[in-house]
Amino acid sequence: MPSKHTADLWPIVSLLIAATLWGVFWYPLRWLEHSGIGGVGAAALIYAGTLVPGLMLLHRRWGELGRQSWTLVWLAVASGVCNITFILAMLYGDVVRALLLFYLSPVWATLLGHVILGEYISRRAYTVLGLAMLGALVMLVQPGADVVSGLQLADVLALTSGFTFALVNTLVRRAQTVSVPVKTVVAWWGVLLSAVLLIALGAEPVPQPAPLVWGIAALLGLVAMPAMTLSVQYGVTHMPVHRSAVILLFELVAGAVSSLWLSDEVISAREWLGGACVVLAAYLTARRQMED
Repeated sequence: MPSKHTADLWPIVSLLIAATLWGVFWYPLRWLEHSGIGGVGAAALIYAGTLVPGLMLLHRRWGELGRQSWTLVWLAVASGVCNITFILAMLYGDVVRALLLFYLSPVWATLLGHVILGEYISRRAYTVLGLAMLGALVMLVQPGADVVSGLQLADVLALTSGFTFALVNTLVRRAQTVSVPVKTVVAWWGVLLSAVLLIALGAEPVPQPAPLVWGIAALLGLVAMPAMTLSVQYGVTHMPVHRSAVILLFELVAGAVSSLWLSDEVISAREWLGGACVVLAAYLTARRQMED
């Protein structure tokens, strides 16, 4: 029988592994880009690798796809937008800056929870939202410029990814009659279908990678993607939401350390200050969930 200490430790380890993998996910994405595979093509190749584990997860669960079908359709669309814009943000912008802007997702989650699920927004929650938005403005607004002129393409992509990530989580909560494995597969295959559609519409040429590149991309989808997804699911299932949300912020640490070590990116003091506001807001949001 495992001890209580060991039982408490495994969810923490699981979340730290997931946060680390997501924090360094930018590196194989850039390697694929240097190998001639654009962001949309990388999404198509990686998520094609989820076909096999997806079929395994759907075993004896196919009937669930008929439950809350329109919610699942929107979940697939939101997941496609979320993951493709995240990949493109990692390729076009600074890793840490993109991750920090992505972590505005608790702000969007609070607002979407109110609009879609009817959740109450307290006065304290509005204060936290203001803190997060202040952090974003500090990061985005250049001295003597307005918000629009300070935005870069990667910033817009990161903000879009964070918003649609919050939408994905809201739709996951809404689809209460559908099991977690089915919702996971719907989200994976939503990315694959979105990427294939964009390539068909001419957003990028059809990827024609070398066998090694194809194999690595498929391996990311076959092994890394299920590992990252299931590690998060295991962790958040076995500990309070507020603790898991704080531990997952380790993704920022992993992204910062790996980008400083493996690239020549430099984060300015203003970006660190704005990012600190965003991270504090995410932490306070997690604390609010604990107290509700």
